[in-house]
Amino acid sequence: MKNPLARRTDPLIDKLKLLTEDDTRTFMSELKKRESPTILGFLNQHGYNIAQRDQLIFKSFMQVNYLLRDGIGIKLACIYNGIDPKANLNGSDFIPELVDELVGESEDCCELFAMGTREPWLSDGARNLFGSRKFHAIDGFQETEDYLKFYRKHHVPGRFPIIVLAMGMPKQEQVALHLQQAMDTKALLICGGAILDFTAARFPRAPLIFRKFGLEWAFRMLIEPRRLFKRYAIGIPIFFYYLLRNAFSGKPQVAGWSALKREQ
Repeated sequence: MKNPLARRTDPLIDKLKLLTEDDTRTFMSELKKRESPTILGFLNQHGYNIAQRDQLIFKSFMQVNYLLRDGIGIKLACIYNGIDPKANLNGSDFIPELVDELVGESEDCCELFAMGTREPWLSDGARNLFGSRKFHAIDGFQETEDYLKFYRKHHVPGRFPIIVLAMGMPKQEQVALHLQQAMDTKALLICGGAILDFTAARFPRAPLIFRKFGLEWAFRMLIEPRRLFKRYAIGIPIFFYYLLRNAFSGKPQVAGWSALKREQ
């Protein structure tokens, strides 16, 4: 795309790995071929907001190996920066396809980990995500070092670890980076947000009509108003404030309104 409205390209938007639907199979093959521990993340409006308020969170997003676009907010941010947003690759749809593609029939070559949410949704979500395959699961309320200990306890040398982290932002990105730095093997760490809650049917997915028009956030706020009101009703105006601030400032800024606190 050409003729961006922004005076400078937003570094977080420029970081995105933007794909068309036709690109996804090639991208999955690229992930499978990597020989070093790799982090796959997703950036949505909420993630963009929290990255603007904390330098460490901003850096954690920038250190993720691949950051995919999730949601209409980041689509608008791409357009504003003169970048073709391409396909919306939200984790709830993309991650199950990715796991099936990577594992396939070669279950003995892989080992599966689910890290996040709480029981019974942890085990139910992991079973639905991984199918009949064996997996190791730990809840999302441990200390960062505990996840590394859990991984080391269950890792079998020579196998390809696929680790789905579903702790919410920014904890999952920070845990992923901690694990990555300690690993000396090929691995894929997927920052999946609420993926285990969705696969466990703890929360219903939005009807197709909402998803088609990029309004899944509105459906989620309708069914969880108490938890998500600040994220969307307040967070969306703040998101556009950050976009404008970053577009016209002389250099990247990280710090700003703190009206949004991390949802529990």
